[in-house]
Amino acid sequence: MKAFRVLLIVLGLLAAPANVAAKKGSYVLLRSNTFSFSEAKTSPEGFSVKAILTLSESVKDTMLYAIPNLLSVRLSRHDPKDIRRHNYPAGKMADGSVPVLEASLMIRLPEGCTPVRDGQPEVQEMVIGVPLGLLDKPFGRHEMVLNYDGVTWDMYLDGQLVDRDFVLGSPASMAHEGSSSSLTISKAYVPQPKKEKHAHRVPVQYFTPRGHNTWVGDVATLWYKGRYHVFYLLDRRGHESKFGRGGHYFEHLSTADFLHWTEHEAAVPIEEQWETLGTGTPFVWHDTLFISYGMHTSRIWPAERTSTPRQWQYIKEHGESEALPFAYPISNMEDFPSGASYSISANGVANFRKSHVLIHPAENPTIYTDRDGRLCMLANYGARGMWTSDRLDGGWHCLSEDFPPGGDCTFIFRWGDYDYIVGGFTHMWMKSASAQTDEYIDMVASGKDLYDGLSVPSICELPNGRHLMAGWVEMNRHWGGPLVIRELIQYPDGCIGSRFMPELMPKLIAKSREPRDGMLSPQKSYLLTFDVEPEATGGQLSLHLSSDDTQQECVWTLDTRERTARFGEGKSLRNGGQPQRATDFAIESLRGIEKPFTVRIIILNNPKFGGSLLDVEIAGQRTMISHREGLNVGTFRFESDGLTIRKLEVNEIETAQFGFKN
Repeated sequence: MKAFRVLLIVLGLLAAPANVAAKKGSYVLLRSNTFSFSEAKTSPEGFSVKAILTLSESVKDTMLYAIPNLLSVRLSRHDPKDIRRHNYPAGKMADGSVPVLEASLMIRLPEGCTPVRDGQPEVQEMVIGVPLGLLDKPFGRHEMVLNYDGVTWDMYLDGQLVDRDFVLGSPASMAHEGSSSSLTISKAYVPQPKKEKHAHRVPVQYFTPRGHNTWVGDVATLWYKGRYHVFYLLDRRGHESKFGRGGHYFEHLSTADFLHWTEHEAAVPIEEQWETLGTGTPFVWHDTLFISYGMHTSRIWPAERTSTPRQWQYIKEHGESEALPFAYPISNMEDFPSGASYSISANGVANFRKSHVLIHPAENPTIYTDRDGRLCMLANYGARGMWTSDRLDGGWHCLSEDFPPGGDCTFIFRWGDYDYIVGGFTHMWMKSASAQTDEYIDMVASGKDLYDGLSVPSICELPNGRHLMAGWVEMNRHWGGPLVIRELIQYPDGCIGSRFMPELMPKLIAKSREPRDGMLSPQKSYLLTFDVEPEATGGQLSLHLSSDDTQQECVWTLDTRERTARFGEGKSLRNGGQPQRATDFAIESLRGIEKPFTVRIIILNNPKFGGSLLDVEIAGQRTMISHREGLNVGTFRFESDGLTIRKLEVNEIETAQFGFKN
């Protein structure tokens, strides 16, 4: 079946002087996510349901419409404490309630597909929905369109896409096509984007895609021809879309100055039911921009129904991989493509198109060009080892089965006299640039890794020698979260630190003040800045961040004697901690704390996050970030022993408005 993509079109660069833009902050400017249906074409490969709804403020659990064994539309009052899966409490009403409009499609799973859980039923309910609190006008008249095109199951309200899931299987029954006085069923719409005059802008730091259940997953970055590119896996429902198989795909942001950002069309969209995509890397080959990616087809079909066995057999017989072209739609249902592929940019900026060629069995391929211009690959998930080829399509042969030494979603880079590998969530190695690959040192074992709460960090070098690290922050024990970008610092011994990137600092919207009572508004976000003067023997300070009723509290502790900082009672990575969970964890080997230094803490209170995001910079040389589920910071207080706190300032900052309002 052919998928019809709904694309989020974005404005280009603003014509504003750099000094003016810096005062306004760094923003992604998005055109209104609005679509026209009156002029839309239809497709025979699915169906659409169109209805006019009149919603009143007295929301009760009500079935608005139902077609047995096919679909249902209902209103309900969601539990305000239940943030799992759909994250509906991101759209609470003023009274704290969470009225929700939902639509369910009954899907019959394909026979023989890979089960996600034991005992999965043959027919499953695919639910999409929206909390009414995110709408500009929650109550009154609304036009609803539900669209099933064979690949996606979408909900539109008043022409705006408010939720989507990716289908696996087919509707359980299609026997009830027709219309009633309140609802019309027709062929699937192919909605056309409207041309809007107004833009929707959000800060790029802590960015998430528009909506209540939309998150940034694994990030891959590259600087190419004057632009910094961020490719990210757009995920809904914390990896629970497509009946728990992920259903994420590569979206694309870029910037020339880190102040004005463009969101491009998806670099690698999902176009077929059998597709669910994994991490890859952007790279340049013969002066052309590519992005590699993995097809995680094994999450949908058993290995024997994919191309994986055939690919490995070819490598065994020939010592290298072969190129396997394929076309859409797939005609051989016993040989679904699985493994590494790539997309090609038509203009060196965006306009990517899929190659439709499998090049290797690795389902998370890290492809890059080395210092000699050779194509190299670190194979992850479904394969391992370091591989190279003199051509992109096939010909990949293994140089080392045991390299890299571990990890997944790996990134390799050189900085001056040192080489580094960052391995997914918890691994990092370093060696001298002149040393052999078997001489990498485990930085985690020495407590000198760079993990600060980000998941799957990606490293990129800029032309001026600056290095950036981008990743995502886990929230609510889900896969995916907001985008975070750091600037890295390299020390003479090769160790790496991190700091807030000046260009991406949040905009201050209130003058600084020195609070005497430690009171904050849990509906606002803040930048806390203070200086620390250590005594000769060092000391410890703790910052207690609490909700107004003090039922929730987070304690951040800095110890200059032990050279550590931690959230709660968390441990460092080498001592069994889990910084990638972004809850309680510790960092070690702090630098720059022997003499007076500055601490900056960003407190983000936002309903989409289901709590507070706490981002810390210590002495301009180390960062750490934590998500505190259920905590909306309203008060703070310090406890100190051997450390003196001076020049405390509190600034209110601007944060993104997550919703569908313009």
